[in-house]
Amino acid sequence: MDVQFLGGAGEVGRSAILVNDRLLLDYGVQTATPMQYPVGDIEPEAVVVSHGHLDHAGAVPTLLSGDRRPEIHWTPPTAALTRILARDTLKLHGGTMQCPFTQTHVARLGEVECRHGYRESFEAAGHEITLYDAGHIPGSAHVLVDDGDTRLLYTADFHTDDTRLLSGSTARPAADVVICESTYADVSHENRESVEARFAETTRTTLWEGGTVVVPAFGIGRTQEVLMVCAAHDIDCYVDGMGVEVLDMLRGYPDFLRDADALDRAARHARTVTGRDGQRKRIAAQNTVIVTTSGMLAGGPAMTYIPEIRTDPTNRISLTGYQVEGTPGRELLETGRCELNGGVRPVAAQTALFDFSAHADRDGLRSFLDAYEEATVLVNHGDNCEGFAAELRDEGVAASAPGVGDDCTVG
Repeated sequence: MDVQFLGGAGEVGRSAILVNDRLLLDYGVQTATPMQYPVGDIEPEAVVVSHGHLDHAGAVPTLLSGDRRPEIHWTPPTAALTRILARDTLKLHGGTMQCPFTQTHVARLGEVECRHGYRESFEAAGHEITLYDAGHIPGSAHVLVDDGDTRLLYTADFHTDDTRLLSGSTARPAADVVICESTYADVSHENRESVEARFAETTRTTLWEGGTVVVPAFGIGRTQEVLMVCAAHDIDCYVDGMGVEVLDMLRGYPDFLRDADALDRAARHARTVTGRDGQRKRIAAQNTVIVTTSGMLAGGPAMTYIPEIRTDPTNRISLTGYQVEGTPGRELLETGRCELNGGVRPVAAQTALFDFSAHADRDGLRSFLDAYEEATVLVNHGDNCEGFAAELRDEGVAASAPGVGDDCTVG
């Protein structure tokens, strides 16, 4: 089996893997400035998309330019999420070099897509494919590829612990080769119950003191998880940004959720922000909680709320996920300052990070790979892929960390 890494190798972003020159696994973007796309000029016969995040699905519409019409295979939530992401990208960057596709390309998805449930095998580009629940976001999948000689398992992004939104991944299908993510290969997550308890306690304290709490959260997965936490702890809140549309969409796919009733309760518990007539500034002045995009403060409604609350130390900014180096969220955590309204400004509001990660940590990755001691492991999707691969080699695993553009023969 021939495996070519077009992106996401030795980095986080623009995941894309070409198998036997025919089958493409994911086709994402890296949200840098300017956006970065997978390398190479390819024309796959079929594409399998693991899940609906920008770094795995954000470039899929570009594959439908001209007369190219590869089949696109995914779960129903991934199909819906990819469209939401595409519309958002068009809204932000349409007509610029940042966005090399149009609404016409997005509309063509309906011509070529095939939707699949978990553990339902299907054929794509001469390969037998099976999707398994990856526990990362609703509809996320491990992808098992069988070409008749070699069984390749592409983990994509996955989580092994249960959250309120999803059950952790338990699937361990037999495989000769594993392409394994390594986002948190050197991190141990805090116990989820402890994270929730700390989040609830600090939020209630701020509200009791008369402050406002802004909770920047990724629109897909994280917003819904935080709303479920707020509902479970009876914390009144507003919800704003892309997460509102995603919340409404996910309620239509109860089979891809751990507890659909709990998500319904969370949706009814939260008040939706429309953003009309200065509503956001009025809400920011209230003694309340606002769950809103973007999760790294790189835009979105959060950048309306935070300038309104930043000067009062009674207020709080509760970040809920990893802050990539160079983002305003990372700068805020490290320096207490943040790029706002065209300038870098001090933030007096209290700031803290709560690890609501949807990725497996070091222990989760190792426990997953325990099932593949005899397999060849190719480490990708991380900031220190080679370091993790070296650890595995020291333990007798046939592991390596390919780079972008590398072509590997495996099996």
